[in-house]
Amino acid sequence: MFSNPSQDLPRPRLKIPGMLMETVSTVIFIIAVTVLFDLAIPRSLVDGHSMEPTFYGEDRLVVSRVNYLIDEPKRGDILVFNSLVESEAERGVMLIKRVVGLPGDTVDMREQQVYINGELLPEPYIKEACQISRCREETWQLGEDEYFMMGDNRNNSRDSRRFGPVPITKIVGQVIFRYWPLSSIGIIAS
Repeated sequence: MFSNPSQDLPRPRLKIPGMLMETVSTVIFIIAVTVLFDLAIPRSLVDGHSMEPTFYGEDRLVVSRVNYLIDEPKRGDILVFNSLVESEAERGVMLIKRVVGLPGDTVDMREQQVYINGELLPEPYIKEACQISRCREETWQLGEDEYFMMGDNRNNSRDSRRFGPVPITKIVGQVIFRYWPLSSIGIIAS
């Protein structure tokens, strides 16, 4: 008969202070990673109809803050930014809109269509043609570091037509991914 050497040796004792320290270190590490992840890539919830048909109410999105540390927003990008309206109800509210005008552009609303620097902007993403009452003729000259933002559902969007150009300091980040509903999960192309 053979003897099993592992049965002959006493089992090592578990050191409670060492295990406690390891558990605390692991919990702190998980919290730190979660906080850093939320700072770099926050999540956002769509509330309302202003971005239909691109996004619908209750869509859940991932926003990248990192993209604009190395690059500038481009026409067609979908951004999250802090509201420019300074009322108590709007304080801390983030909006989701599409970049239509870039710094230095002249944005015109003519005949319910958007013109950038005199050229008609092709917009295959909008929900429907803009109604006369919602898209009155107006011109905006964008300054340095200003962006003109509009919702894809022009007849139901509170955007730069109402509150003016958005300064880059108000931009939170670019929408890069939809993770809910599962039927629409995927990368968001601009």
